[in-house]
Amino acid sequence: MTQLKNLDFLLQERYRTLRKAEMVAVLKIQDQLIHSIRKFLRKKGFVEILAPIIGPVTDPGIRGAKQVSFSYYGTEFKVMSSMILYKQMVVAAIPKVFSISPNIRLEPPETVDTKRHLTEFRQVDLEQAFSSYDNVMRLAEKMYCKVIEETKVKCRRELELLKRKIETPSRPFRRYSYKEAVEIVNSLGFDVKYGEELNWKAEEAISKIHREPFWIVDYPITARGFYYLEHPETPGILRDFDLLYPEGYGEAISGGERETRYLKVVERIKRGGEDPIKYGWYLKMLKNGIPPSAGFGIGVERLTRYVCGLENIWDAVPFPKVAGIASP
Repeated sequence: MTQLKNLDFLLQERYRTLRKAEMVAVLKIQDQLIHSIRKFLRKKGFVEILAPIIGPVTDPGIRGAKQVSFSYYGTEFKVMSSMILYKQMVVAAIPKVFSISPNIRLEPPETVDTKRHLTEFRQVDLEQAFSSYDNVMRLAEKMYCKVIEETKVKCRRELELLKRKIETPSRPFRRYSYKEAVEIVNSLGFDVKYGEELNWKAEEAISKIHREPFWIVDYPITARGFYYLEHPETPGILRDFDLLYPEGYGEAISGGERETRYLKVVERIKRGGEDPIKYGWYLKMLKNGIPPSAGFGIGVERLTRYVCGLENIWDAVPFPKVAGIASP
């Protein structure tokens, strides 16, 4: 409670902290990160599109956060928690797309303790038609390394001011299966049951014992959303992934291959306890046929936090919105 009170005071006075040299350095680094990502993706043939902000449904796989609902001309609409369903729509027209997508997730107040959760954030969301999860993981590695390398050069003074020394990692990044990751975190004193998401503390712990980013792949079907594709040869295991930052910074990227079969998606929606009728437009699209695809999202604020070596994610954005605090 004391931490929330102190943070509330700081965020109400944001007009003061924004003027500090360190904050100015962070925002300049963030600008370079976004510029480098855009440049990299355009060179790879990706087209930037405008992300939706509202819609009849949004991504349900948001790990304990709540969606924002409101009446839109008499119909219940949601504020986007992720544009994942819409990415699948547009790759039928343009095979490689990306967007800097705004997201709203009403996180529980205790997420303040993780120091890496915001209720309003942006992520670079991309999707590629006829691509595998291996292909988009390689793309993510190349993008990440290029962006780090460029930012080190272009923002040398800002990084020096922040006393942050960051190295460009070597490729390919290390990969763990979900099963291996569970065994590692449990050896560190956690009790993660097979089939569950790694909790935030467990993610932080496995992240802390690494000096370079690493992948966790092939999550079980019980841990993820209905839109991920199941391995044809290993039922119950998905073709998906997370990239984790090193040094305790936690999750960086989440993504995978998409399930596009109408009946499979309906079955998975029902298994998740939801009503398929809510996803009417999406299911109609699947019935009509869309190309297979794979993609991922990388949070802009989390990337900024890691590159700048910041303790708190609310120092990685000019106007932070934090769970439990009604800040400007």
